[in-house]
Amino acid sequence: MSLPISIVMIAKNESRQMAEALNTAKGWADEIVVVDDESTDNTREIAGQFTDKIFTRKMDLEGPQRNFAASKAKNDWVMILDCDERITDELKVEIEGILKNWDQKTVAYWVPQISYLGHYHLKHGGWANPHVRLYNRKHFRFKEIPQDLVHPGLETDEGFTGAVCKGHLIHYNFASVEDYIRKINRQTTLEALKWHISKKKMGTGRAIWRMVDRFFRRFIGKGGWKDGYYGFVAAVCSGFYEFAAYSKLREIRDRGAYIKEYGVEDLVKESELAESPC
Repeated sequence: MSLPISIVMIAKNESRQMAEALNTAKGWADEIVVVDDESTDNTREIAGQFTDKIFTRKMDLEGPQRNFAASKAKNDWVMILDCDERITDELKVEIEGILKNWDQKTVAYWVPQISYLGHYHLKHGGWANPHVRLYNRKHFRFKEIPQDLVHPGLETDEGFTGAVCKGHLIHYNFASVEDYIRKINRQTTLEALKWHISKKKMGTGRAIWRMVDRFFRRFIGKGGWKDGYYGFVAAVCSGFYEFAAYSKLREIRDRGAYIKEYGVEDLVKESELAESPC
């Protein structure tokens, strides 16, 4: 008997790995909801092998996109499943217990991850950090703040709380080093735009410190060195993220780079007006 839980997935051109992800939910959850961001491959056709609840919505921000997906679910309990994630059997058993013995107050669950760089399992370096994956949509949601171009905030109704699961999701974070660098390139642009719009104070010295600090925290503090060369690669790329974002912030402030390309002219104008004296 399937569990009264809705799997919600947002996707764009994910035909390569979508089926493998959804296979881990098939027959376990009683509903699968897929929101497609105007894919140009056969993402929708593959999703159709698992569900008839497929919706098309161009993604403006991650927060609204995830909330839209949850709004299309029939169950209050929803589980986020990204295309690069796989649900483990141990996590399924734990979630079954959570729903059976729900305490009425815990409405969001952070799930640790088994993370990969290519085919290498990153066992150390902080890559297993948990993310919200299971929640009750009546009392939890993602923030829809316009400047949250990346990494949206979370909202929980007053009086409710969250917890961390023991079971893991398998997360194929980066298909390869090339894939990691590609993701850094896009996400750091969004991060830089977010910093600019929110008037984040960031100088060269601070950016260098953040880069070095992140590298050493992952490689030394969190034991990334135990993962050998790929642990080193992951830590270097993680640290570089900070400096790349700052360098792009400089380009934005110096010559208005990326603003038009990413369609955030209105957000930038609003932030400038808010800064101007009356």
